[in-house]
Amino acid sequence: MPTGQRVDGVRKIAVVRANGIGDYCFAVPALAALRAAYPTAEIVLLAKRWHREFLRERPGPVDRVIALPSYGGVSVEPGEPENRDQIEKFFAAMQEERFDLALQLHGGGRYSNPFTQRLKARVSAGLQAPEAPALDRVIPYIYFQPEVLRYLEVVALVGASPVTLEPTIALTAADEAEVEALGLGREPLAVLHPGATDPRRRWPAENFAAVGRALLDAGARVAIIGSGEERPLVSAVAQGMAGAALDLCNRLTLGGLAALLARSRVVISNDSGPLHLAAAVGAATVGIYWCGNMINGGPTTRRRHRPCISWRLNCPLCNRNTLFDNCAHRASFVADVALRDVVANALQLWCEQPKQRSIAA
Repeated sequence: MPTGQRVDGVRKIAVVRANGIGDYCFAVPALAALRAAYPTAEIVLLAKRWHREFLRERPGPVDRVIALPSYGGVSVEPGEPENRDQIEKFFAAMQEERFDLALQLHGGGRYSNPFTQRLKARVSAGLQAPEAPALDRVIPYIYFQPEVLRYLEVVALVGASPVTLEPTIALTAADEAEVEALGLGREPLAVLHPGATDPRRRWPAENFAAVGRALLDAGARVAIIGSGEERPLVSAVAQGMAGAALDLCNRLTLGGLAALLARSRVVISNDSGPLHLAAAVGAATVGIYWCGNMINGGPTTRRRHRPCISWRLNCPLCNRNTLFDNCAHRASFVADVALRDVVANALQLWCEQPKQRSIAA
């Protein structure tokens, strides 16, 4: 892709990206491009608290993480209202950092562009939706675009050329130790993740159970993962497998989950953070996607990734075409993804992947 002019004398770069693990994965190739273009600059990620914990001592393009205060439209922590004094102190501290570049990788910019402007960097660059103010260098925000390419386009505005198209996240010794503490041994796993933040992205739990049973019949050891609020979904899948699967719901930190996914032979998941994390640590995946999400977040390669796509556009409850006219219902848009297709892809990847894979692979 064409690149803009590189900025001279860059010592410190701020990157605004304060959301979930899947969103972070999408930005990793852009961060790697920044690192290659500005090898001696400090890259500072302005993000959430979990980023600070997860990226501490983790090899990668980010040098430092600064956790944001609650700030509407950019970073809101549950149960933490905006505190104007805290916000003003934050921006005063950020201006003291004297950033040379500020990159907005956080969406259309209605809220994040004013936020980025207040960092007072020498040069700002990012995305711009029609209602958003402009930064120094911008590209238009158009919703349907692969997220990885979207952020690569942003960093290209400041002369950073792509060095990879696939996100990669390294493991740490602490990640590996956490999985070792579970006592699972070295036998590779097939992992099921039946959750997703948006209920419209959830494939039925009974279908996940059926995939799990097929993998058990193929000789796999099956584990089910999920966060605390996904407990009912994990329990439903476990019951559908008659207790034959490992229930690992809420048993691991994010780093431990990364290590678990890295040692898995195949991961079957809704379009969710754990699915994108699995791909970034090298696991083979079968992802269940709504067609619009497939455009933005689907994998770009097929050697170890097999997306299964729902082409439904109309709400199952009110029949409204939701492509550009959303409704308030939250019924699944992916329930019609064929079970036989997911099973076939899962079994194929299970048989194709290496028989033994260490946690650090």
